[in-house]
Amino acid sequence: MTDDKLLCEIFKSSRKEEMYLYVDKRKGLGEVPEGLLEQFGKPVPFLTMILRPTTTLARAKAVDVMAKIEEQGFYFQMPPAKEEYLMDLYRTPTQARY
Repeated sequence: MTDDKLLCEIFKSSRKEEMYLYVDKRKGLGEVPEGLLEQFGKPVPFLTMILRPTTTLARAKAVDVMAKIEEQGFYFQMPPAKEEYLMDLYRTPTQARY
C-alpha cells in the first residue's frame, strides 16, 4: 500500500441488510463487477470517510479494506452470519407467563 489514507465511500445494499460496498470515492463504483452490483441491488450512499491503517471499523481491519480497494477497486462486506441458536429462538414460539 503506497498511501497512508484513502477517501472511502461506503454504499449499503438496497436488497440485503448489513451488506456494504467500500470504494475509493475518486473512482466510484466503476470497478465493481456488474454481476456483484446485480446481487447487491441499487447502491445507497451510506457514509464517506477517510480510511487510515489505524482506523477502527466494526467488522474488518482498515488495512485489509484499503488493500482490497487498491487491488480490485472495491471491498465487499457481507452481513454477519446469524448464530444458529438465535435462529432457533426466532423460530420457537414464545408464550407469555404470568
